[in-house]
Amino acid sequence: MLEQRLYLAELFDIYGPLLTDKQQKCLSMHLFEDFSMSEIGEELAVSRQAVYDILHRSEQIMAGYEEKLGLAKRLKVQQQELTGLYEDISSLSALDEEKIAHILMKLAPYTSKVQEELD
Repeated sequence: MLEQRLYLAELFDIYGPLLTDKQQKCLSMHLFEDFSMSEIGEELAVSRQAVYDILHRSEQIMAGYEEKLGLAKRLKVQQQELTGLYEDISSLSALDEEKIAHILMKLAPYTSKVQEELD
């Protein structure tokens, strides 16, 4: 369930702007604010069933975009490759520390290493 929710959040980050405003609001409240369907229905002045339908339809639309375009999968692969490069470069001997540091600094925003360095 958590894995599915994280996957939907990734899809929302990429394909969310392609959804209607109501779909975006509904998904955002569900995924990021942890609202129940009843709470979303009250907020949007629709029934709980309408919220369920909006969520289900939005998920199908985003999954369809991902199936056709594959942007989330491509992003994940690129991040893994860049992280591997980052780790390879950071493990090099200190031949030219300044040059290596410069390369690592340029790669860091595109890898998961950015968060680790900030912590």
